[in-house]
Amino acid sequence: MHKLAAVAAMPLALIIAFAPAAQAAGRDEHINFPIAEVLNNPEFKDKLPAGVRFYFGTQKASVSRTLGETHTNKKTNAFNKSDKAACEWTMLSALIAIGEDARSRGGNAVVGIKSNYKGVETSSNDTYVCGAGGLMAGVALKGTVAVVK
Repeated sequence: MHKLAAVAAMPLALIIAFAPAAQAAGRDEHINFPIAEVLNNPEFKDKLPAGVRFYFGTQKASVSRTLGETHTNKKTNAFNKSDKAACEWTMLSALIAIGEDARSRGGNAVVGIKSNYKGVETSSNDTYVCGAGGLMAGVALKGTVAVVK
């Protein structure tokens, strides 16, 4: 009740001034970004798990055996960042997570990678889905750990 009284006591101009910030904070836009821009980013290349390859959607891989499913759901602070910058950083974190999982299981690849943002699977060879908001960005991925030739 005290919070309601505090808001009611605020001048209308102050409430109007903060409304866009509150709306931006609650934003959850699902945006497709190119996978290649993350995988080929020179700043990111040395952060990805060495020796692990990533195959998205229906990209062909010469799989000799599979080692189970892997998944991750990563978030990052998006405040004062462009959607693209926040989403690329989050995608990098997601790739590191599934790549390290693959290595820990004896795999050298993750195949059939799909976006799985908020439980909605999206398969693409070229793009990933990022949930971009005013304060946070999120990327969820799932795929199969594999040994490839």
